[in-house]
Amino acid sequence: MAFIDGTALNVALPVLQRSLKLDGSQLLWIVNGYTLFLASLILIGGSLGDVYGKKKIFIIGIVLFTVFSMVCGLAPSGNFLIISRCLQGVGGALMVPGSLAIITASFPQDERGKAIGTWSMFSAFTTIFGPVLGGYLAEAGLWRVIFFINAPLGIISILMLLMVKEPSRVQDIRPDWKGGILSVLGLSLITLGFIEASEKGFDAWWIWLSIAIGIVLTIVFIRTEKTASNPMLPLELFSSKTFTGANIMTLFVYGALGLVLFFIPLNLIQVQAYSETKAGLAILPFGILIAVLSRTAGAWTDKAGPKKPLIIGPVITGISFLSMSWIGITEGFRDFWVTFFPALALGGIGMGITVVPLTTAVMNCVTDTNAGIASGVNNTVSRLANVLVLAIVGAFALLYFQGNFADNLTDLSLSEQETTTLKERASRLAETSAPADWPESKRLEVSEQVRESFIRTFNYVALTGALLCFSGALISWLMISRKPRTIRIN
Repeated sequence: MAFIDGTALNVALPVLQRSLKLDGSQLLWIVNGYTLFLASLILIGGSLGDVYGKKKIFIIGIVLFTVFSMVCGLAPSGNFLIISRCLQGVGGALMVPGSLAIITASFPQDERGKAIGTWSMFSAFTTIFGPVLGGYLAEAGLWRVIFFINAPLGIISILMLLMVKEPSRVQDIRPDWKGGILSVLGLSLITLGFIEASEKGFDAWWIWLSIAIGIVLTIVFIRTEKTASNPMLPLELFSSKTFTGANIMTLFVYGALGLVLFFIPLNLIQVQAYSETKAGLAILPFGILIAVLSRTAGAWTDKAGPKKPLIIGPVITGISFLSMSWIGITEGFRDFWVTFFPALALGGIGMGITVVPLTTAVMNCVTDTNAGIASGVNNTVSRLANVLVLAIVGAFALLYFQGNFADNLTDLSLSEQETTTLKERASRLAETSAPADWPESKRLEVSEQVRESFIRTFNYVALTGALLCFSGALISWLMISRKPRTIRIN
């Protein structure tokens, strides 16, 4: 549910932007609002599973996720959708850590790689259909159905879970609500500062105040976790070099992945003139290769350990993003096979090699009793990576687009008033257009400048993603062990 919701929505973002008349910062919030609450509360979700039962909390998460998915589908405005997405993230925070924790508790360590590989394969298969389904529904004007489809999926998931035996749980400990509140507030203020800066710039004093208070609250959160009787983020976990390295690598690679996958559909649909359905099909090779390679990567990890695949996978993914930074304006879908296909295929191979070894490396660092919190930490880092990298790099990308577009306008014969009008519209990224009452020739000139400016912005984003992936590979080489020591948290 979580995978298909995210991938389908990304492809539908251009249509959703036109339908609800959203600017670039609102697009960032629609993606980041969900991920922000998911990342901030997923550790609480893991702790609640360990205390009250992984199966019970998993089911509650599915219910909340499904209900607020329906509310998202009914959203009449951008701000309403943003709020609904935040509440959907609360359900996701209870749902996501339970899946891996249940698998980990059900299989011995020497069989866990294959089991997690199977889980990743099915997750990837649902991810495969997400972009295609999202593209088809968006092209048909049915983007709201992307949220409604979670209702039957939620019901089926709950019925299947009722047949699963409840894994062991820890009794008589209280969830770290103080830590949860501090993490939500800290991350929210940092995200607010950067995303709003994309529209208002960094000159506003309250932007810096928001970021500064968010950083202070995050530091207070970490200090609080050191003394908490039952911390949502047990810092003892990071005494393991492998656990620390795996999570740093997750921050880099998943941050890069979320960043690039946010901008690819905008590029394909709004600049390269793909239809929504063809844009969904274009992303298909990426998901297929992850699905195909997941179980093989799991078996490889069981035999050789996670270190080598966690170096090779991010390097291949980085090369994929680097190749995207060289793609300009193409002739549309007919150029797909010589432009975006090789890049996306490489990305799928790289992530297919990475996902299972990364998850296995993290879970093998802890005992079965602590599987929920370890899963929660790693999932938090992966979602936190999406939030922070998309907020920070996305903000600079929007500012870069606006500056580049403003510079390009000097090449056109525009009055001062016309130039001001276009600068005010530039917050909509590639959806920026001249007023309908302008002459057609002038509108076409503006459209061409919008496309050129967005391509430069996309190239900058893809290059940033590549650098993050190469950094992740370096961290794996330095910090990941083949057989890490097992940590037990009391």
